[in-house]
Amino acid sequence: MATQIEFHNPDQYRLNEERLKRAAQTVLDQHAAHGRARMTIVISSEGDLRQLNQRHRLIDAPTDVLSFAAPSMPDEISEEQAYLGDVIIACEYATAQAAARGTRLEETLCLLVIHGTLHLLGYTHDAPEACERMWEAQAKALESLGINRALVDRYETIKRA
Repeated sequence: MATQIEFHNPDQYRLNEERLKRAAQTVLDQHAAHGRARMTIVISSEGDLRQLNQRHRLIDAPTDVLSFAAPSMPDEISEEQAYLGDVIIACEYATAQAAARGTRLEETLCLLVIHGTLHLLGYTHDAPEACERMWEAQAKALESLGINRALVDRYETIKRA
């Protein structure tokens, strides 16, 4: 059974939906999750992500991407295709980040989809070793999409500023 990646863009931002789905699929393929996973990518507003960030992380600030991993189902009722969860991206925030870096919005959105999908697969960046593993996985996925891996480091530099 093929991986199912749903895409929701309620505000109808002009984006390359297939490229963003391919970014998520690349991560799933690289982690042998293809064919048995389902997930959703949502492109939303900065205000929506700020509210979600406040509600779920108790941080009253805008953010670029949030991932909400679905809880695991017990084996006796689990589906053939596991629902991994949702990756939600603030389009305006991503647009500002792309402008600050001098990169294309599509590349930044691909990085955010990759980042969020890795979180759904259990990656974190809360410790130096975990961060290094996640950043390397992001870079590998970007390269598979023909995007320069340096985007990972450039993005992190902007976020810390």
